[in-house]
Amino acid sequence: MTNTQVTLVQIDNYGPWTVTPEPRREADLQTLQSRLFADISQFVGARGGYVFFTRFDNMIAVTNGLSMTDHELLQESVGNRYPVTLSLGVATGTDPVQALSDATERLQEAGSAQDEDRRECLEGRAIEEAHRTADDVQIAHFDVINATGNYTDELNAFDTFIEIEQGYAELMRHMRYAHDSLSFFVGGDNVIVVCPDLEEPDYEEAIHHVEDAVDVSLQVGVGRGETAHDAGFAAKHALETCRADGTRVELEW
Repeated sequence: MTNTQVTLVQIDNYGPWTVTPEPRREADLQTLQSRLFADISQFVGARGGYVFFTRFDNMIAVTNGLSMTDHELLQESVGNRYPVTLSLGVATGTDPVQALSDATERLQEAGSAQDEDRRECLEGRAIEEAHRTADDVQIAHFDVINATGNYTDELNAFDTFIEIEQGYAELMRHMRYAHDSLSFFVGGDNVIVVCPDLEEPDYEEAIHHVEDAVDVSLQVGVGRGETAHDAGFAAKHALETCRADGTRVELEW
């Protein structure tokens, strides 16, 4: 049984800040967002977690292994070095979608994302050490079969991007509504999916669905672990088995 700890990272009052006292240069905003994401990813990653940028002003993290004190330290670190602050909602659940919904609700109850009086809220709870297990997190690592041969070396870069994004969008939508999972594009042709307790037939079904819907062929390695890093690293090894053996689904547990 999985028990995923999810943290919603939300920049406080970010929309109004970008246009106050006048609209800020887009290049400066993009630079700030990318640097902020990199710092948050490094902080969480050093503690075994994963962070996904989503819309940049909202980021989603899998934070099994991080305490509420760790979350407070993240807020302090960002507040000391950036012109913006972070509010964090933390929740746990047997499926990551419900955990994210609960984390979101906690922040929404604390105030609007554009409320100038809401600053550095930290709401929710983390999994206590005594209740953590080696099966808390399940990560699936999908990629496109022979993306280089089928797309990168055949199409221009933008058309390749369209094809890969179509596969990602269909997988993201399907895994969300059919399997209560959260999918994130992580570059190249790679998608990381945070899953509840799924089994091999669930992944086979998802692969066939995407292939039928948008004609993109996927393979996937799946791992479990106490943290996102542990599960994700196992998933990477399983995906390498797919690539070496020509299989579509490999589970590493």
